[in-house]
Amino acid sequence: MIDDEKATRAAARQRITDRELAVWRSLLDTTADLGRVLGAQLQESGLSPADYQVLLALKEKEGTKMRSSELAATIQWERSRLSHHLGRMERRGLIRRNDCPTDSRGAEVSLMDSGASAFRRASAPHLRAIKKHFVDALTPEQLEALADILQSLQHSLQGEVRAARTGGDDR
Repeated sequence: MIDDEKATRAAARQRITDRELAVWRSLLDTTADLGRVLGAQLQESGLSPADYQVLLALKEKEGTKMRSSELAATIQWERSRLSHHLGRMERRGLIRRNDCPTDSRGAEVSLMDSGASAFRRASAPHLRAIKKHFVDALTPEQLEALADILQSLQHSLQGEVRAARTGGDDR
């Protein structure tokens, strides 16, 4: 009887409450809305959010070039998605793909001058939009609380994320 009671209490703790589910849905809806607003702003600069993500990763990399497999891992995209998107960016002159000098099976993605210029033009308005729609919507205390919350979530997910990336249980 005592074991049944413990099991019932444990199961009750595992169920999500209506409030918890509402907060989760609010998080999903809010981040989607924020993504749409920031994406629309980026489109005004001639870059899609996906373009910006690729250009940002290349810009942050010393030498502004990286292997396509490393780029895919950095921005957490499937390689096929990245390959198709890089083709579109290459046709627009934003990036260039070359054979990798150290591995004949791989490609190296390089940021072109026109891509760097497009990134610079888009960055100032994009950062202003982030400030307006995200940072300025919160008090300094809320921003710090959110930073703590995100750190807790990232810490909690570390093992799961590693396992998902490696295809195994790495917890």
